[in-house]
Amino acid sequence: MQLEQISFLYRSLYSELKFHDNLYITHMNQFVLQHGKSAEMLLFPHILELGMKKNGSIQLNMFPTTIMEGLRIYHIIEGRFEWHINHQPYVFYPGDVALIMPDIPFGCDNDVLKIGSFTWIHLALPKKDGHIQPGKWSGLSDSEAAAIGKILSLNNLPALSRFNEVGRIIKCIYTELSEMEVAFQARVNHQIDELLIQITRKMTQQTHSTRDFPKTFTQLEVLLRQDLAHQWTVEEMAGLVGMGTTLFTEKVKNYSGFSPINYLINIRISEAIKLLKRVDITVTNIALDTGFYSSQHFSTTFKKLTGYRPSEFRKNHLRNI
Repeated sequence: MQLEQISFLYRSLYSELKFHDNLYITHMNQFVLQHGKSAEMLLFPHILELGMKKNGSIQLNMFPTTIMEGLRIYHIIEGRFEWHINHQPYVFYPGDVALIMPDIPFGCDNDVLKIGSFTWIHLALPKKDGHIQPGKWSGLSDSEAAAIGKILSLNNLPALSRFNEVGRIIKCIYTELSEMEVAFQARVNHQIDELLIQITRKMTQQTHSTRDFPKTFTQLEVLLRQDLAHQWTVEEMAGLVGMGTTLFTEKVKNYSGFSPINYLINIRISEAIKLLKRVDITVTNIALDTGFYSSQHFSTTFKKLTGYRPSEFRKNHLRNI
């Protein structure tokens, strides 16, 4: 069969599948492509899922802990996410990467998806000599694939900081899958090789103790949580970390994607969600303890960010126990 006929048949099959594919999401720059369900993935059985999520409100029961086969890689675009990897808590800011190995639990302690956006890729990597490594699709040599597989398999760094290259590569993979220009299959596989190379190099350069999140912001959050009932001003928060208000506002925006006040509100709501699961504290006391002016102010803000009134959230949680 001539090349032109093969190309025509493939594109015809692609168009037919895409027309009927209800799981392909592109609303508001979001997308989810899944192997076996999305036409774009026909030639790539080693890509289990590729996606981008933009979340404008706190969503409850939307990020449960899961255990999956394959390597999962998440890149944070904006926002602040508190995730658990192998039952250990990590905080991720824009530019950071979460690396979840096969069969490792991953999710959020409260199943809550915070405000922000992120992109991800889920890869099926075969095992050889006890280590995962790129498959036959890869352009890496056997020795290179083995070295990368060993570094990944021995990984003890599930959080990689300031790693925007991962986001760029995932975006490139999505573009190639969407546009299907000449040699796009080779281009996608090359980008996956590049992704694994960049990740393993980063892992060898970064130790757990040298993650470059500013320690001042970790310390700031500890101080804020110790007295959330206080009506913190931007000036006071800036003073806690020894910065002027302008520099502080710029730093918080750069590292979290939020203004200082919205950053504080997210911390308040995060703490309120934990307290609402305790039946020994009234909603009014929770509102005051987390720094809201009144139970009405708390209820309005909580519903705006989660879609539920505090009492509704508590009722739903107790029902699921």
